Amino acid sequence: MWRNTLFTIALVSLSLPAAAQTTDAGIDVLSASMAATAKAMHTSIRRNLVEAAESMSADEYAFKPTPQVRSFGELIGHVANANFFFCSTVKGEKSPQTQNYEKATGKVAILKGLQDSLAYCDGVYVATTDANFDQLVKTPGPNGGGEARRGAVLMFNTTHNNEHYGNIVVYLRLKGHVPPSTAHVQK
Repeated sequence: MWRNTLFTIALVSLSLPAAAQTTDAGIDVLSASMAATAKAMHTSIRRNLVEAAESMSADEYAFKPTPQVRSFGELIGHVANANFFFCSTVKGEKSPQTQNYEKATGKVAILKGLQDSLAYCDGVYVATTDANFDQLVKTPGPNGGGEARRGAVLMFNTTHNNEHYGNIVVYLRLKGHVPPSTAHVQK
C-alpha cells in the first residue's frame, strides 16, 4: 500500500510544477482535495489542447518539425487515443474510441476525436471524489495487467496531456501561433 501512496504523491509532485508552467489554472490546482486538484488540472489542460488544435490550419496538421517526430495531427491524435485509454481504464469498460486517431487524416476528424475523448474523460473526472480517489481499478498489461488507484490513473492522464501540450507549444510557435496558455495569461 505504501508503494501506491508513494506513487500517487510522486505523480502529484511532478504534475503540479508542470501544470504551473503550462496552464493558467492558478490556485485551483492547489486544493487540499485530490479529486478537486485532478479536476482542475483536467479542465485547464483540456481547454489548452482544444484551443491549440483549433488554432492550427488544416494544412498545418501535416507539419513535422523534423522527420523523426509525429506530425501535429498525429500528436493530437495520440493525445485523443490516450485520453480514451486512461479514462476507459478508470471506468472499467471498453473504450468507446471509434478509430485510431493518430492514423486519422484531416483536421476535422482528428479534432473531433480529441473533443470526443475529452468529453468522455469529463464524466470520469466529474465522477471522481475524494471518497473514490484511492479506489483500485484494473489496468491492462502483460499477464493480465494489474491494479492502480483511480486517482493515480487520472493524474497520469493529466500529466501525459501536459507533457504533450509542451510538444504542441513548440509546433505552434514554429508555425507562428501563440499557444493558448500564453494567450490566456496575456489578457
